[in-house]
Amino acid sequence: MPPALVFDLDGTLVDTVYVHVFAWQRAFAEAGMPIDGWRIHRRVGMSGGLFARAAGREVGRDLSAEEAEELQRRHGELFRELLPERRPLPGAVRLLRELRERGVIHGIATSGRRPEIDRSLDALAVPPETVVVERGDVTRAKPEPDLFLACAERLGVQPAECYVVGDAVWDLLAARRAGMLSIGLLSGGYGEAELTAAGAYRVYRDAEEFRTSLDELGVLV
Repeated sequence: MPPALVFDLDGTLVDTVYVHVFAWQRAFAEAGMPIDGWRIHRRVGMSGGLFARAAGREVGRDLSAEEAEELQRRHGELFRELLPERRPLPGAVRLLRELRERGVIHGIATSGRRPEIDRSLDALAVPPETVVVERGDVTRAKPEPDLFLACAERLGVQPAECYVVGDAVWDLLAARRAGMLSIGLLSGGYGEAELTAAGAYRVYRDAEEFRTSLDELGVLV
């Protein structure tokens, strides 16, 4: 049986990583905690709560649960304001369409929440029957494995039968903890050496290059 595919969303299928960086940066600045953009980028892909606390430590603040929650709320508002329309990354729409046409089992597992992710799913033309696991569906998000394990369960496959496709080291760490092989994409801004060191089995430029390599990975038989 070919492996099932579990996709991250931001930076993997849609071009949203740097808007997340700007939104987090503004949210922190409004709260009186200016932070460098590169420090934020290194943590994009974590769950929002964990991200807020980790970024708080970067500026020398131990955030309370209430402060972290307020930063997440404001980040979501700013993200929707800054990027009302979402742009799929190269090859992403075609990749998902071909997977559906060929009957390849696949789903999406994201640290984002609804309604924040809805426009991204619409831009990708993701049909309602596609399995989508979002942050509100699990107790813990990346780098914990819960999102990927929940997606595998909904797809009706074992973790060992899945490839995780992601752009951040946090995706790959969560995949390892879930017992899944992982594929790294460079479209989120991490380098090939970083993704390989985090456990990526293969690294591709973007969704389009990944699509053209599906036979090499045993996804198309």
